[in-house]
Amino acid sequence: MRKLRESIRLIAIRLRHAYFTGLLGMDIATSARISFGTRQDKTNPKGIHIGEESYTASGAIIFTHDFCRGIHRDTRIGKRCFIGANAIIMCGVRIGDNVVVGSGAIVTKDVPSGCIVAGNPAKIIKEGIRTTKFGQIV
Repeated sequence: MRKLRESIRLIAIRLRHAYFTGLLGMDIATSARISFGTRQDKTNPKGIHIGEESYTASGAIIFTHDFCRGIHRDTRIGKRCFIGANAIIMCGVRIGDNVVVGSGAIVTKDVPSGCIVAGNPAKIIKEGIRTTKFGQIV
């Protein structure tokens, strides 16, 4: 029963990835995992870029437009990143590789590689970290 459930889950993940990349034109690595609760901006879907082995948790929001300022920008998430539950990544932000974004963080500025950010607005709370698949800290 467990194998069947895992197989169905993987099929659903692949179908969803095909929808995001094939139909909407998002740039999401095949090895990245997007939780079913993650919301991605469909106003400018081609502006979403997510690197290899990154993971976005349920409730996270990734914006590629700012209605108030009338701008549309690319938002980039690097390789092996973890975007925590209910985190918000604002339009035009670049997140480097090996980054952990804490749950509920609101990322308004670029984040360099190898660090943990948290808070509102998100600030660096630790630097020099390494992560593995899906942003797990080593």
